[in-house]
Amino acid sequence: MPHLCRDCLTFDAGEHPPPSRCPVCRSPRLVIHAELPHLSIAHMDCDAFYASVEKRDNPAIRDQPVIVGGGHRGVVSTCCYIARIKGVRSAMPMFQALKLCPEAVVVKPRMSVYVEVSRAIRAMMEALTPAIEPLSLDEAFLDLTGTERLHGAPPAVLLARLTKRMEDELGLSGSVGLAHNKFLAKIASDLDKPRGFSVIGKAETEAFLKPKPVRIIWGVGQATQTALEGAGIRTIADLLRWDRGDLGARFGSMGERLWHLARGLDTRRVNRDEKLKSISKETTFFEDTSDPDLLDGHIWRLAEQVADRAKAKRLSGRTVTLKLKKGDFQLVSRRHALSDPTQLTDRIYRAARDLFDHAGTTGPFRLIGVGISDLASEDQADLSQDLLDPEARRRAATERATDAIRARFGKDAIIRGRSLR
Repeated sequence: MPHLCRDCLTFDAGEHPPPSRCPVCRSPRLVIHAELPHLSIAHMDCDAFYASVEKRDNPAIRDQPVIVGGGHRGVVSTCCYIARIKGVRSAMPMFQALKLCPEAVVVKPRMSVYVEVSRAIRAMMEALTPAIEPLSLDEAFLDLTGTERLHGAPPAVLLARLTKRMEDELGLSGSVGLAHNKFLAKIASDLDKPRGFSVIGKAETEAFLKPKPVRIIWGVGQATQTALEGAGIRTIADLLRWDRGDLGARFGSMGERLWHLARGLDTRRVNRDEKLKSISKETTFFEDTSDPDLLDGHIWRLAEQVADRAKAKRLSGRTVTLKLKKGDFQLVSRRHALSDPTQLTDRIYRAARDLFDHAGTTGPFRLIGVGISDLASEDQADLSQDLLDPEARRRAATERATDAIRARFGKDAIIRGRSLR
């Protein structure tokens, strides 16, 4: 049975029975799988990325529960695994998180630092394969097909080499999922966090998927799960009993997608050049809320995150979108086209806030999201400003100056009071 040591990178293609420990370094961290030499589609996800960076940079909090997020009225951006044991989760209101874990160290996000670390990880990936499809700062798909001849090692070894290099050079860990397509690789990377390395081969795909709940399918959120349960579909095995045409008739294009994924079929390629169509961020509340101050703070933070990502990618967007999901899962979406594309937090926030004020619906809400679309290059951003708002140019100049200060002195050098709500 082929096996790989994740510590010393010793690889055996199957000439010997798999040992309980590495015969070279005696490590128990072995990956053992019949298809290990042949699989080449991977998903790598950093472990509690923001919190891990904060612990790395401040050893004094390394053994403590850490929450990265806003003030008492804010939400959790992410948290370390110690805090997760106490029940803390991303997007949870900060007051609720601190009730569950009052001893937690709360750290404000430092996006500029996270972006810099993400670029270093991306460079390590680039050394292995050009076929990289980033999903966010801390995760990406990799296609290592054909790289064995170049590097003298199968993809599994290259992936173990990547995570070991991340730990040795950056002080950060990641979890790897290796499979024969993107859908299964994404699932695999979540199976053994943190510092995991999980494999799903072709031969075991059906047996692996059958007992799993439908929510394991990427893109099946609470609303879709509720609709599926209404049709008596709770597991992949339930999906397999449905005819392809019946699923399509009942659930439209989602039904077609579910039919394929229930069988582990995914023909999507790892595409590094896939054109970005929109930039958005959303948050799901731990408890439904109608609090106007809390909602306003979320709109600002989401607009800021969208603007930061747009600036990092040197893009701008002409259309601002607000997404609201009510407590009964009713989804409300509103859009507004600007006079010219923008990448400024202030303009995105003002447009989103106006959409919220005129959405024609009341809470309580369980989810809120902000995004931009109709993307253009940053060269086209904010050329005309708002002629009806004489203060717009001043606010834009202030934001650009703030960006420059944060780039030099860190994300927390200047914090808007609104972001602390």
